[in-house]
Amino acid sequence: MSSHRIPVCLEVASKTTFASALEWPGWCRGGGDEGAALEALASYAERYAPVAEQAGLSFPPRVAFDIVERVPGGPATAFAAPECRRPFPQITAEAERANVTPAASRRVVGLVTAAWAIFDKVAAASPAELRKGPRGGGRNRDETIDHVIRAETTYARKLGVKFRQPAIDDIAAIGELREAIAAVVGAPSDGSPVVPNGWTTRYAARRIAWHVLEHAWEMQDRAES
Repeated sequence: MSSHRIPVCLEVASKTTFASALEWPGWCRGGGDEGAALEALASYAERYAPVAEQAGLSFPPRVAFDIVERVPGGPATAFAAPECRRPFPQITAEAERANVTPAASRRVVGLVTAAWAIFDKVAAASPAELRKGPRGGGRNRDETIDHVIRAETTYARKLGVKFRQPAIDDIAAIGELREAIAAVVGAPSDGSPVVPNGWTTRYAARRIAWHVLEHAWEMQDRAES
């Protein structure tokens, strides 16, 4: 059986490389170098497949990667976070500045919405107290939920969406925030940043979905005994 070729962008910093599957927002992993990052990305294919299923998309059973772009990373790359400080610009791949057709925008927003659904399912099934890390660190469930909502409130401003951060139990307010983000991410675009000094919709989808899934998977791992 042949493998489906997945276009990948690499953010390359001095000690860390961050690999992102450009067709699948949120499927991103990091490693000490390019080989390690791609190996980590491949190892998470099975974990990402339920996101595609949630979005109603067919996920390839076998994958291989095509590196289509390398972009320079900065200090935040070590944490797989967006660069927010000068002189390090937002790391946007050329593919994330391309025209977004109506069909592509529907696909992208479907995957972001699916990432939120997966996160909510995991949070609902997780105990309040999560297993601590090897040094006794790590957020508990509600702290993780609060962290994700806080980040989304901040990221939303890069799309021109300005909301106060919802409380973790304010389901209606969280829904309104997500709907506002989805309305922007799910709109056709010429690939330009949505607002001055903001993000393109494809970049926003990648960053938001990755952060949501990263903490969903973290909760799953730390909920296990």
